[in-house]
Amino acid sequence: ARLALLARPEAQEPNNQEMLALSSTAALSFAGPGLAGVSSRAGGAAMVAKSKAIPFLDAPPALDGTMAGDKGFDPLLLSNVVPIQWAREAELKHARICMLAVVGWVTVDLGFTVPYAPQVSSLAAHDAAVDKGVFLGLLIPIALVEVLAGIPKCFQIMNEPDASPGGDYKFDPLGIGASAEMQEKEISNGRLAMLAFSGIVTQAALTQGPFPYTYNGVEDLVPPMQSVQGALSIL
Repeated sequence: ARLALLARPEAQEPNNQEMLALSSTAALSFAGPGLAGVSSRAGGAAMVAKSKAIPFLDAPPALDGTMAGDKGFDPLLLSNVVPIQWAREAELKHARICMLAVVGWVTVDLGFTVPYAPQVSSLAAHDAAVDKGVFLGLLIPIALVEVLAGIPKCFQIMNEPDASPGGDYKFDPLGIGASAEMQEKEISNGRLAMLAFSGIVTQAALTQGPFPYTYNGVEDLVPPMQSVQGALSIL
């Protein structure tokens, strides 16, 4: 900068702006790495993104919003420990199972049965199937699917960088699962089904009753019906 000023014939002396720029440059050059580190740390702290799901927590680094259903919710930062594709594989597998389980549990308690199945409630079906020996008819196919498809898929997504995403088994005969919208719907309904199935099983065990798994049937779900039935009983 000084050589440039000396080389200018029309301005032998620097003006105020040039002097300020030179003094600023000199100050930074003599400040050493400490001041620069403070500046970069301050800038970095200001740039830390916050979680959309929990605004007072930092956003999990692995949840960048590119995956279907990514809401930025990971308060325990499990995504920093567990590979994200492995976690998605496990989540989708349980989500799909629970979506089927909710339908199956409720339809059995509404009266639907299959040949050779025990004529019992869904809550008692497990023990009854074990006692009669028909449980192997369900256990063996599930074990084969897990050994032949589930375990190899986990090894694939853990060891191959270009592997298909977790939960993608290339099984889509109707061609409806490729869009981002359908993937979002699948994971959202699957999460709801996981919570719903937990609630259904808990209520069925507590009440020992059929659908809708309350102590007083539909009356507990629609309180006005209690008043209507009370009035009818008086009449």
